[in-house]
Formats: sequence, C-alpha cells, structure tokens
Amino acid sequence: MKVISTDKAPAAIGPYSQAVAVGNLVFTSGQIAIVPETGEIAQGDVTVQAEQVMKNLGAVLKEAGCSYEQAVKTTCFLADMDDFAAFNEVYGKYFTGKPARSCVAVKTLPKNVLCEVEVIAALEQ
Repeated sequence: MKVISTDKAPAAIGPYSQAVAVGNLVFTSGQIAIVPETGEIAQGDVTVQAEQVMKNLGAVLKEAGCSYEQAVKTTCFLADMDDFAAFNEVYGKYFTGKPARSCVAVKTLPKNVLCEVEVIAALEQ
C-alpha cells in the first residue's frame, strides 16, 4: 500500500490519508471544498463548492498518477438533495467517462460543506 499526499489539495484533517494506492487502484478520501492555499471553505453555493471539490480530487488523482478518466467508482455526498441538479452539472464536466456512482444526501458534512466526493480510480499499468 502506498500513501498518496500532495500540497495541491487540503491536508487530511484527521487520522487518514488523502489517498492510498493498492495494486492497480487508487482510493481517495472524501474531498470537501477546502481551498488548499488558505485552508478555508470555498464560499458560495453548491456549484462553487463542487468546483473546489473537483479541483482537490484532480490534484490527488494526479499525484497518484491518474486522472478523472480512470475513475471507476465515485461516492457523492450532498447536504441537500435539492442541490442534485446543480451538483450534477459540475460533476459531469469532470467525470466524462461516466464511472459507477452513488449519490446520497446526509444530515451534515465536515465543516458544514454542501458536498463531498470520493473516488476509486484505476492506475495506468
């Protein structure tokens, strides 16, 4: 198992890694809308926050040696299912390969953000 870490995405705020690679797969931890340069939450609606989440995920995937195109499964968490359509607009710009996905609404997300996404991706062999 290889731990993946980059300063281009927010540092872990608990006892976990940004991602781990095992065999030919990389598993990211959930990314929220923290701006890595400031440590602050991106201010705005779910669209603004989802864009930051995707930037953070892209940085972690790149550090692992892959990209959105290698995503095989995502899990998406929304604070409010009423944001589903707006979130989907942003999500669809990044995950063009249409990986398998689960999307659920949850009571509360870390730091009261509006969305969180985690990814399982294939590493290039």
